[in-house]
Amino acid sequence: MRRRDRALPEDEAQKILRECEYASFCTVGADGAPYSVPVSPVLLQGAVYFHCAKQGQKLDNIARDPRVSLCCVGKTRLLPEEFSTLFESAVVTGRASMVEDEAQKVEVLRAICQKYAASNMHNFEREVARSLHRTGICKIEIESVTGKAKRTPRE
Repeated sequence: MRRRDRALPEDEAQKILRECEYASFCTVGADGAPYSVPVSPVLLQGAVYFHCAKQGQKLDNIARDPRVSLCCVGKTRLLPEEFSTLFESAVVTGRASMVEDEAQKVEVLRAICQKYAASNMHNFEREVARSLHRTGICKIEIESVTGKAKRTPRE
């Protein structure tokens, strides 16, 4: 990290990861090119999870090369008068795999829904019964988490 003065301790980086609404998930393509898609992550028991389709380029990439990166953006505020931005971010590197165990998938989906749809949890069981068979769950085993922030003007 070039700006060491903006580095965050790991616990603050994990807080950004826990609270972010979305993240960019990056895999390595067959030709070595990066492939990135937005996901809605949840941190659960020391790993990162998100839901997805059961087929697609990101899953093909993971099967070939499980090395991944996840970039989470927390709070931001533009400072146009200073040509700057206040921000906080966290970057996870790790290895991804698909969750196959049905009970674990339900546990992860419950955590995802509690984060993103807490007001609709009364419909959770019905929705899981309807869609579990076609829902994929990706797990990222975390190898590193780093964070960076510029939180006050004129830093």
